[in-house]
Amino acid sequence: MQNYLELLKEILDSGEEKSDRTGVGTIGLFGKQLRFNLQDGFPAVTTKRLAWKGVVSELLWFLEGSDDERRLAEIRFNDSRENLTDQSKFSTIWSDNADNQGVSLGYTNSETEKRLGPIYGVQWRNWGGNDQIKELIKNLKHNPHSRRHILTAWNVGEIDQMALPPCHVMSQFYVSNKSELSCHMYQRSADMFLGVPFNIASYALLTHILASILELNVGDFIHSFGDCHIYMNCIEQVKEQIARAPKILPQLKMPNIKLIDDLNSLSLNDFVLDGYDPHPAITAEMAV
Repeated sequence: MQNYLELLKEILDSGEEKSDRTGVGTIGLFGKQLRFNLQDGFPAVTTKRLAWKGVVSELLWFLEGSDDERRLAEIRFNDSRENLTDQSKFSTIWSDNADNQGVSLGYTNSETEKRLGPIYGVQWRNWGGNDQIKELIKNLKHNPHSRRHILTAWNVGEIDQMALPPCHVMSQFYVSNKSELSCHMYQRSADMFLGVPFNIASYALLTHILASILELNVGDFIHSFGDCHIYMNCIEQVKEQIARAPKILPQLKMPNIKLIDDLNSLSLNDFVLDGYDPHPAITAEMAV
């Protein structure tokens, strides 16, 4: 993860300061890329603690095709939604979007159901009746060397119905002659301190899951950025993070997954970062 820390430092040293939608302001650069060899270890940031259960629960939620933030809370906290009414205890990273942008779009959200519109999971599993995940798996299996293994969430016709337009817009998958599955993801807008470690882990986990289903080894995760930025209220936290020395990467331990529907019977505890020993968490407020 040294390359991630070097990009943070580059942004601090030579980024442009700009105003933004949230009103917080950012310093950032445009058009950068990181690469991680997944065989070297799982790319979980070690210079602060990664919210691993948050990563796993969100990805499982996306792969279900849900747009209900309370369903994400069910997965994250392993509880029924009737018991998830104390927001101070059971909020998720999507709660503010549901309570603000979701409501402003006219979704009749309640304590037990909070709609976000046709965000990532909906597009992945039901883009106009097309299940992109099942099509992706089928095409990777039967035509592995195709250059059309694309997963996208940027549905132009439905952007204005989403509580948050997709930040990680699309990903492309690649099967090498060594039977390794790699993923290249493009992110149009990247919160480098709070969001990007989460995004790296999420797509690395997705690559592992797909590789298990396809009986392939994992290869690389390549992360390309459009606008990569640090919010002005996170500058001191970033300086603290880059002053820390990275530790050894953990190894991902998870069940052998044969079908995408196998995920329905798994829990967060089935996905373990073995040997994960990060520096303490560094807290910062998310700009919404």
